[in-house]
Amino acid sequence: MKAVIYARYSSDNQREESIEGQLRECTAYCVKNDITILRTYIDRALSAKTDNRPDFQRMVKDSAKGLFDVVIVWKLDRFARNRYDSAHYKALLRKYGVKVLSATENISEGPEGIILESMLEGMAEYYSAELSEKVIRGHTENALKCKYNGGTPTFGYVIDKDMQYQLDPRTAPVVLEIFTRYDQGATMKEIMEEMRQKGVTTVRGKKIDLNFMARLLKNRKYIGEYSYREIVTPGGIPAIVPQDLFDRVQKRLAGNRKAPARHKAEDDYLLTTKLFCGTCGAMMVGESGTSASKGRKYHYYRCVNTKKQKSCNAKHKSIRKTPIENAVVNAVMAKVMDDNFVEYIADTVMDIQTRESSVLPALRHQLEETERGITNMLNAIQMGIINASTKQRLDELEDRKADIELQIIQEEMKHPMLTREDVTYWICRFRTLDVSKLEERRRLIDSFVNSVTVFDDYILITFNYKEGEERLDFTDIESSDLQSVGGPTLSEKPSEMAVFLHLSLNFIGIYGPWRYNMGVASVSEYVASLNEEQQRHTCAFIEFMNAEYPQLTNKISFSMPMWLVGKKMNEGYVAVSAAKNHFSIHFSDEEFLNDLAESLPNCKKGKRCINIKYGDEQSLRAVEESIRDFLKIYGSEGSSSR
Repeated sequence: MKAVIYARYSSDNQREESIEGQLRECTAYCVKNDITILRTYIDRALSAKTDNRPDFQRMVKDSAKGLFDVVIVWKLDRFARNRYDSAHYKALLRKYGVKVLSATENISEGPEGIILESMLEGMAEYYSAELSEKVIRGHTENALKCKYNGGTPTFGYVIDKDMQYQLDPRTAPVVLEIFTRYDQGATMKEIMEEMRQKGVTTVRGKKIDLNFMARLLKNRKYIGEYSYREIVTPGGIPAIVPQDLFDRVQKRLAGNRKAPARHKAEDDYLLTTKLFCGTCGAMMVGESGTSASKGRKYHYYRCVNTKKQKSCNAKHKSIRKTPIENAVVNAVMAKVMDDNFVEYIADTVMDIQTRESSVLPALRHQLEETERGITNMLNAIQMGIINASTKQRLDELEDRKADIELQIIQEEMKHPMLTREDVTYWICRFRTLDVSKLEERRRLIDSFVNSVTVFDDYILITFNYKEGEERLDFTDIESSDLQSVGGPTLSEKPSEMAVFLHLSLNFIGIYGPWRYNMGVASVSEYVASLNEEQQRHTCAFIEFMNAEYPQLTNKISFSMPMWLVGKKMNEGYVAVSAAKNHFSIHFSDEEFLNDLAESLPNCKKGKRCINIKYGDEQSLRAVEESIRDFLKIYGSEGSSSR
């Protein structure tokens, strides 16, 4: 019998068995009952109340492949706390011939086993609901008395020993001043800057930001209104702001929401992290400036060494943004529209998949040899050639066959294969892009361009495939514009496209530093796409960054979890990505990265990143400590202070 193990741990219930404990007991159960374990699925710090469990959903999806017979859980409440969800997913698994077994709950087959299983699931659901109800009941009792119900205290108030709200003599006047200044016509940004200059911080000691300002100006607690769920008590707590002042502020906030934006959004620089100076090798970053005579705004890329050390003597220390971006987009579209290019990539992928999956052909060859040996032994037995050694040899061959078949299954689960149709379809999709749209131009560049290097007389575009380069003269660049390029109508998605879209950019070495997880839209999607080891280390770093630096903006950029020091990447960033044997911490500052790499002998420096081997905790701690130093380089808005 072949099985997989599913384990889940909820961080809000410390009494539950740890992941390691669950795996240990499930493994012992499998050994005792002669069950073969193919793999494990683990969701850490996730509740069974939600379907947003990446590995659980992956397990359900894998059950359709017919690779395993049972799912082993420590207890049934690890599978689902809601009996209706439990019944739904168990029915889905049964459809594919898969059962759910508990390693610690002895449930027999037959009607009595069904009753017991339902009872255990019902008890788990009841316990969860009862606990939630008790918490709500306690909070409701507090709310009726206008008492503090936990969480971060509201700015402007302190909580006394009786859990009642009292005015904070230090911060309550600040709240009133903020409301008054906004009512007088000051913007939230202006007020924020004023408060920062005065040293005002949040309850947690962090710098105040625009989100803090927006929440504060909308908070009805400041007019004395206490609220919890459906309970609203006017005058339940001391008021800081008069009602008429609060109403005027809300009116102005509503008017500002309807008004057009004060300024246009800042331009995006599509070649950020990909554009380099050919003279000194430094990165070129996006900047803008305004003409003193005509007042016209210009956008361009500039070598960072001309900003910091003034050491670069390149002919083109800066280059206009639009012409070079247009030239790169046109060069990529020319490749995509070339059928020979499509065929080359498809051929390369097929070849590399074969080489990358060399384990499978070897295993299949071993299986054929073993089966041939078994056939020979059976023929010998039929001819009457049988003795103790014959029987022993046959048993050995049968055991070896079972072991090889298991290895083949495990390898197939690790390396789903792409078809030639998948590869061709994915590339041809780019032919239909509207290259006048920012996001579609960005997608094109991110997918196919590794780097762009600016030399004195030409630029060199390096594509994300072997020996993929194109040289463009500056006359070609200056004349570039975005002309519409037509393309063929695509056929329907192939049946395995869902798998392909996840793996298409992982062309096993064809694609450059941004080849992994190109299609993810959120941090959770990125984490879900990783294997168990990658998830463990990446999640730990994400939790560290979010806990230590909550003021930083966290987003997916270049399909990696990234923390922006400023509002955009060219203002500084820290990012993390996972590879096969290591994970990488990316920094926007090359000089800082070089200094860091010198202090870490066990780590290799990559392109704008430091690579940390899985398990190298000493280097990881050193990198984490260095992040604080990295942030000191930048001001509050992310502009370099060097």
